[in-house]
Amino acid sequence: MGPYRKHWFILVAVLAVTFSLLGYFGAEVYREAPPIPAQVQAADGEVLFTHDDILEGQTAWQSVGGMQLGSIWGHGAYQAPDWTADWLHREATAWLDLAAHEAYGSPYAALEPGQQMQLRAALQAEYRSNRPQPDSGALVVSARRAAAMARTADYYARLFSDAPELRTTREHFAMKENTLPSAERRTRMTEFFFWTAWAAATERPGQKVTYTNNWPHEPLVGNAPSTENIVWSIASIVVLLAGIGFLVWAWSFLRRHDEAPPASGAQDPLTAFALTPSQRALGKYLFLIAALFVFQVFIGGFTAHYTLEGQGFYGIDVSQWFPYSLVRTWHIQAALFWIATGFLAAGLFLAPLINGGKDPRYQRLGVDVLFWALVVVVVGSFVGNYFAIAQVMPPEWNFWLGHQGYEYVDLGRLWQIGKFAGIAFWLVLMARAIWPALTTPGSDRNLLALLTASVVAIGLFYGAGLFYGERTHLSVMEYWRWWVVHLWVEGFFEVFATTALAFVFSTLGLVSRPMATTASLASASLFLLGGVPGTFHHLYFSGTTTPVMAVGASFSALEVVPLIVLGHEAWENWRLRARAPWMENLRWPLMCFVAVAFWNMLGAGVFGFMINPPISLYYVQGLNTTPVHAHTALFGVYGFLALGFALLVLRYVRPHYRLHDGLMKTAFWWLNAGLALMVFTSLLPIGIIQFQASVEHGLWYARSEAFMQQPLLQTLRWVRTFGDIVFIVGAVAVALQIVLGVADRRGAAAFDGASGLPADQNA
Repeated sequence: MGPYRKHWFILVAVLAVTFSLLGYFGAEVYREAPPIPAQVQAADGEVLFTHDDILEGQTAWQSVGGMQLGSIWGHGAYQAPDWTADWLHREATAWLDLAAHEAYGSPYAALEPGQQMQLRAALQAEYRSNRPQPDSGALVVSARRAAAMARTADYYARLFSDAPELRTTREHFAMKENTLPSAERRTRMTEFFFWTAWAAATERPGQKVTYTNNWPHEPLVGNAPSTENIVWSIASIVVLLAGIGFLVWAWSFLRRHDEAPPASGAQDPLTAFALTPSQRALGKYLFLIAALFVFQVFIGGFTAHYTLEGQGFYGIDVSQWFPYSLVRTWHIQAALFWIATGFLAAGLFLAPLINGGKDPRYQRLGVDVLFWALVVVVVGSFVGNYFAIAQVMPPEWNFWLGHQGYEYVDLGRLWQIGKFAGIAFWLVLMARAIWPALTTPGSDRNLLALLTASVVAIGLFYGAGLFYGERTHLSVMEYWRWWVVHLWVEGFFEVFATTALAFVFSTLGLVSRPMATTASLASASLFLLGGVPGTFHHLYFSGTTTPVMAVGASFSALEVVPLIVLGHEAWENWRLRARAPWMENLRWPLMCFVAVAFWNMLGAGVFGFMINPPISLYYVQGLNTTPVHAHTALFGVYGFLALGFALLVLRYVRPHYRLHDGLMKTAFWWLNAGLALMVFTSLLPIGIIQFQASVEHGLWYARSEAFMQQPLLQTLRWVRTFGDIVFIVGAVAVALQIVLGVADRRGAAAFDGASGLPADQNA
């Protein structure tokens, strides 16, 4: 450890404390998850459905795309309704109409305000206390509620079929005709929807909040922000301000101001190493990144167009073959695949450099095997998604080969296992190269040790997505799913990226090894302090308790703190380009890393905190404010990181190829401009308008057909087309640049490291 002992102790302490919190309150998620009744029965004793029927409904919902078609408890897609909020409102409205006819012989809407208030009070009294019986676990519903449930279920059964009277509604919700052909499975799915709405309206025993912390906002059943929600929202802002204050003091007094940067060499140090066979084999990884990136952005534009024509593409009905739920799945999965491939390629490029410029035995073979394994997983998962959503795959195969139904981990479980095996194999390839350098005595191995730890974390933590099954309780599933989406991606990928860049810059002689090591250890502690327990901010309303909200709100506020100084980091990275003439060849990778810092500040910081406090998320969860954060953080941060890594690797594995300046200017600026246009001219305005509707009327209204189809929102969705086109041009430009570079396979002529150019071009 040497001079970094205190930094290591801080990092270890942070990990010990934060993972203890994540584990302890994770156990509470298991203990306090909303109960699934043994059976649901009417007051006269008739069994309406059972525990197993609800779980069968969950699998039916998964098979149509799950979170890629509408959302449950606020998690999922945004075109169709949130099925929890929509069911709850429809059932409550039906109950009130039935009660109004029984009591006054008129519809509820025709009653006097006092009469309506009386019926709403009766509704809330019944719904908020309607818990399973302690002895039998059966949930007994009144005859009136059973009738209201039947009315609501009938609507959903017709909506997910091809009932002609709801064709326009399906089009507005971007649902294909006959979304779920089996009438029996449609029935089971409605029972699952009922259970999610029941948990959202029923108070926990001994408490005044529902199992989902009073979410969604629904005045009819008395769902409004709880006291705890407001208290912890204020606390999160206080924690944020305190964190920023302490960071400024630490930045001013603890960092070293007097350490001069090392003198840069006359030539690029990495050119002193001859390319190894495994590094030469990385060209196909770069091609895969380009291909998946282009596919992702085109299919993303296609997906966005479905918000305008729910079943067509400029008048052509394509929904029966490529429905919204399928193309949105492909759009998200393609992004995860190409971004992950960029990180894997960066690691495989660094491995021989760490190993003294040589490959471990059979490293080239391992790199090739890993590549084709990735291709098999990509193609297999995409094909499985298609057959699942087309409803031609046997239901019992869906979870394993088709579609898990959970956003970001949509791929079938078999393909998920294959992806985990591939990442674990990458870990082995990396470890074989790192271990000899890590065990060599006499050198400063602290930065390498941190890089090794991040590689191990990336290799193993994706396995958290295997800790739930097809019929796992929804709250428990959400806990583990966010281990993958938040902890694996936003936590350990962040640490790997920071450490890998520090290793590259120190190897290039642009920063000193002590400075790189200190900065990496401090950054890792800051990222993980908020990032690990901050995972809970995704679970405020997923059937969890107030302590989970408290931990999530407090620590997720700290996630924003390190993002405050990223402007300085961007400037420091940008300054490196002037350190040596040969740095000009790294100009565009550096530009990508500068963009990462900007979008990390705006997308992850500003837009992340915008939806982070419990009181904010209470009203905006499931609205277009969420994709504002998702697009600017996922592509703006990890997308640009992966592209930067790809261009960095390309520069060295094709040393005789020089990036085309005009093409790269188009790529870089059009990508940034397209992302900004997409957000500021469409997604964010729609989200703000929805937010107002959610506060005033409830989430059901902000996601309803009537609200989403109003002319202003339709116009704003059309406006997004301009940003999408600009972004697509940038994506095609960078992909073309990568493909042209990979295709240039000139032999190893003399390389002039001083200029960064081949000797013949420099002459």
